[in-house]
Amino acid sequence: MSAFIADIRHTIVPDLRGRHGPLPPILLSMTLVTGLVDAFSYLVLGHVFVANMTGNIVLLGFALAGAPGFSIAASTTALASFFAGAMIGGRLSTRYSGHRGRLHSSAAAIQALFLAASVALAALSGSPVVASYRYALIVGLGAAMGIQNAAARKIAVPDLTTTVLTLTITGIAADSALAGGPGSKAGGRLIAVATMLAGALIGAVLVRHAPICYPLAIALVTIVLGAVTSRILGSADPAWVHAPASTATLTTGQEQEKT
Repeated sequence: MSAFIADIRHTIVPDLRGRHGPLPPILLSMTLVTGLVDAFSYLVLGHVFVANMTGNIVLLGFALAGAPGFSIAASTTALASFFAGAMIGGRLSTRYSGHRGRLHSSAAAIQALFLAASVALAALSGSPVVASYRYALIVGLGAAMGIQNAAARKIAVPDLTTTVLTLTITGIAADSALAGGPGSKAGGRLIAVATMLAGALIGAVLVRHAPICYPLAIALVTIVLGAVTSRILGSADPAWVHAPASTATLTTGQEQEKT
């Protein structure tokens, strides 16, 4: 139990002189954003995910089968927008490949621009969202989350991909002592799962009981605070901005899942 609690503590309040510095809690905040944004998109924009592309592919399959309540156009728009955002994030990853602090702060700043536009659109549209605003929101949010995912992939803190949790949950079980593994680091992995759950819960509650722009506004503030934090703490070129060779990219399994 002490190791479990220590793992949670080191994820939430890490040693700033450690190999990942402040990146674990920053990526946790991005995981919260994923829950907020996907709660908004699924509940407000009509059964479409803008962050979780695995889920969105499944929803596209439902739409292609003619299942009611699902849209081929919405799902393909989300996929295309996410792809475009990931390309932007990829360019930033190449430009700042040697400095994870600048990579995060730059990617988060551009992501914040897309989120700010989405907040304005959601505030103007009201509820229910009309078709013209709906697709503009899907484009803005999809691009924002594509940027986030590309940056998180390059930042490469293990088990903190900010969006995909399937392998995280698998790791808790498969690496556990009960399964004969070396130990699952369950504390850090579970806090990632709990963070996304919290984001989805908060987003859903706000969509139901408050102006629909509130989840996106919280996401925007969260991303801006993260960008400021990585910019300030990474400005002195500490060791954590340089990715260790063992975590320069995500593991093969993580890359496969995210594709």
